[in-house]
Amino acid sequence: MAGRLTTSAELIGWWAPLTLLWMVLIGPVDTLEWAVGAGAGLVAATAAVGARRAAGGR
Repeated sequence: MAGRLTTSAELIGWWAPLTLLWMVLIGPVDTLEWAVGAGAGLVAATAAVGARRAAGGR
């Protein structure tokens, strides 16, 4: 359970700044752009967590 909580916290820790970066870079924000940005942030956050784990840092 502690491992899942740590992974979830790390995922959110990556997802939030990546989504905000997306919003800053695209300029005027519409509802659809929020959804796309959140999805892209989630994909990138998942890749970042996976890459860190693959590199051996737990």
